[in-house]
Amino acid sequence: MQRGSAVRRVSPVAVGTSEISFGGKLREVIVAGTTSQYIEVRRLELGQGRFLTDEDWSRGAAEAVIGAKIRSELFGAEPALGQLVRIGGRRFRVVGILASSGQGLGMNTDELVMVPVALAQSMFNSNTLFRILIEAKNRELLPAAKDQALEILKLRHEGEEDVTVITQDAVLATFDRLLGALTLGVAGIAAISLAVAGILVMNVMLVSVVQRTAEIGLLKALGATGRTIELAFLAEAAMLSLAGAVVGYLLGQAGAAVIRLLYPTFPAFPPAWAVLAGLGTALATGILFGVAPARRAASLDPVQALSKR
Repeated sequence: MQRGSAVRRVSPVAVGTSEISFGGKLREVIVAGTTSQYIEVRRLELGQGRFLTDEDWSRGAAEAVIGAKIRSELFGAEPALGQLVRIGGRRFRVVGILASSGQGLGMNTDELVMVPVALAQSMFNSNTLFRILIEAKNRELLPAAKDQALEILKLRHEGEEDVTVITQDAVLATFDRLLGALTLGVAGIAAISLAVAGILVMNVMLVSVVQRTAEIGLLKALGATGRTIELAFLAEAAMLSLAGAVVGYLLGQAGAAVIRLLYPTFPAFPPAWAVLAGLGTALATGILFGVAPARRAASLDPVQALSKR
């Protein structure tokens, strides 16, 4: 695979579950068998020590690189580098600790144990791989790297195309489609919510017109024009909508703060344009649905309105 002219790095991955133990402490972990190039392909960072040595895929030293959470749970305040741990009946020396990075490509690296791929295959009694990670030399060579990888695998599998090659562009396109569908769904829910909120504003304003019929008649008797009364009711509808929008904004900020507290790595910060767009939409909705009650108030006859006192 490394022979491909468009390929920069290749890293096989064999995955399985096992138990890791040290000093009487034991827990189940995901064990990933890989090579030295994995950390470069995945752009991971080491917190301490070093990564796996650059050896042939078919052999490997009994070394392990553990995630940050595994290190804290097994060793606590003790130093972890150089310690011997038992993984699946074998003893491994801890040579590195990954910096905390969380979830990625279906694996939580904070709870991951990495060993040489040959030892992982032996541990799980398997000669297959979970996946092979390939890094192209640059973005323009991505299609060429994909074709070369597929051709090499077909040659090694006697001409049979029994693998699936997925590029990051394809993964991103899938996420874009999912996010697009999610956006449409959320937009539909938002539209229904706005319609319901607008109808509620209109009902409140209609009730207000009925309750203030005598006041409207008095204002008209004193010389207030229909336009003035209409603008007064539109202003009231706008303030009512804006008050609801501010309450919603505060609740949204509180929800985002809770998400950031529960998931520190998730950037739950609403952009300024979204906040302004939300407030503007709420204000426009209130004014739009307040037009009918305002016009009804403006069209009242002052004599009939005063008779309602």
